[in-house]
Amino acid sequence: MKKYQEVERSLITTYRKKIWAMFIKAIKEYNLVEKDDHICVCMSGGKDSFIMAKLFQELERHSDFPFKVTYLVMDPGYRKETRESIENNLKLLNIPAIFEKSDIFDIADYMGGKPCFLCARMRRGFLYKKAEALGCNKIALGHHFDDVIETTLMSMFYNGKIQTMPPKLLSDNYNGMELIRPLYQIHEQDIINWAKFNDLHFINCACKFTEKGNEFDSKRAEIKELCKVLKKQNPIIPHNIFMAVHRCNVDTMVGYEIDRCYHDFNQEFERKKALCLKEKSQ
Repeated sequence: MKKYQEVERSLITTYRKKIWAMFIKAIKEYNLVEKDDHICVCMSGGKDSFIMAKLFQELERHSDFPFKVTYLVMDPGYRKETRESIENNLKLLNIPAIFEKSDIFDIADYMGGKPCFLCARMRRGFLYKKAEALGCNKIALGHHFDDVIETTLMSMFYNGKIQTMPPKLLSDNYNGMELIRPLYQIHEQDIINWAKFNDLHFINCACKFTEKGNEFDSKRAEIKELCKVLKKQNPIIPHNIFMAVHRCNVDTMVGYEIDRCYHDFNQEFERKKALCLKEKSQ
């Protein structure tokens, strides 16, 4: 049995419950993959995007309906050894990916400011554009369970708002294009365990900004450490944070946004008050 076959087998045997089943659960629960979709699986070279690619290969084999997948690696300016590492893993795991070169790292470095934010924004635009050119209607990103809760807490602590990563969203600039997150319910530690089990080695963030250290990266690490502490104190806390964004009680919110329109608590309160007074007078 070849290496990639062993890796594929591990997804539906050893890690069936914690990875494969959670992948399928997210797809069904959030309706992420539909008949005749053409999905661009976006690969950065890290563990998350690689496991997502292998899961999609399995899904293609076992799906009840037809859909198409294209695997895309966007090279934003990787060093030679980094790109070679990604190419070697693609060959090892039998993933037929397309490489697209860009100069996003250089542009983000030249612009200054908050390079991680700028880089992420440019990457997203690049992926949408390439996916559209490839005839895709969806792009898949490898954000997992831990990304969801960490993003939620970062938004609360440092932006003063409750905002998270939705499992899917529509593009503002590319009509009909959707972004989906199929690893939404998979825990990062399970992905790490899967990689170790199969003796697989992937790149981490390979940009010059991470090497230098930056505020965004340090805040993300800070929140990740906080989540570990909270989980140690009470194992159910991460799950509760995750579920909180699924069960938000809008009636108790002092303010909230829908379609970029802000709704104030007082407006809704006065509306309900007027309705009660009207019913009382009748």
